[in-house]
Amino acid sequence: MKLGFIGLGIMGKPMVNNLLKAGNEVVVFDVIKENVDIAAGYGAVAAASSKEVAEQCSLIITMLPNSPHVKTVVMGENGVLEGAKEGTILVDMSSIAPLASQEICKACAEKGVKMIDAPVSGGEPKAIDGTMSIMVGGDKAVYDEVYDILMTMGGSAVYCGEIGAGNTTKLANQVIVALNIAAVSEAFMLSTKAGVDPIKVFDAIKGGLAGSTVMNAKIPMITEGNFKPGFKIDLHIKDLNNALETGHGVGAPLPFTSLAMEIFQNLRADGMGQCDHSAMVKYYEKLTGTEVRK
Repeated sequence: MKLGFIGLGIMGKPMVNNLLKAGNEVVVFDVIKENVDIAAGYGAVAAASSKEVAEQCSLIITMLPNSPHVKTVVMGENGVLEGAKEGTILVDMSSIAPLASQEICKACAEKGVKMIDAPVSGGEPKAIDGTMSIMVGGDKAVYDEVYDILMTMGGSAVYCGEIGAGNTTKLANQVIVALNIAAVSEAFMLSTKAGVDPIKVFDAIKGGLAGSTVMNAKIPMITEGNFKPGFKIDLHIKDLNNALETGHGVGAPLPFTSLAMEIFQNLRADGMGQCDHSAMVKYYEKLTGTEVRK
């Protein structure tokens, strides 16, 4: 199948690679030429604009940083809607505000383009091995039509409801991940300050009720001092900002999310916005003068 893919960052490049491995032809575009060149090295076909991608493909996937980027790529000059034919399907796999998904979907519908929002969870490792969790909102018939394509990139693709439901689900996911990392950071600082080897603490508790996918993924990084980004603090700040705005809009209190946001903002002010979100532990390390390491 011939697919379009726009947005070739940390997540987008391995997603394209998995689509190619599944036997699809993929036409790609990114504003950073180096990213396009890398994808072309996998076997993708380079396009000069989002419009050019849409002119060649009836199914287009976008994987972009935030709501304004998706709006520009889809609705802006040389964007998807300038090149798309009636009946084209847009699968936005970016993590953006649910209201933005609804606004973009409305603009698509006016041009006869069908859209679903399908944000993902799992970070770079699961993007590479094709086991991401995908959360989908929009027309169920469109979800059914693209399900097999989604499953070339994910280990699951769950239909959550109408347009925007995928991104609402992703916001819930991001709240849970942020608070998990905060809890892990706090707990392992406690054990380290008390003189207990963090690796032994991890081995002792990971199989019990406190165990989590987040802890399994992040403690090895933390104890090795490896904060190479699989998911950047700057992007998690974006997601928590969308969660807080959505919470305010629907009347859902998010006090712990607000605390996590303040920790991330402090780390960004210290120049760590491009670090992995596991670097949340460095907030505690700064306060105590102690590192959680092997």
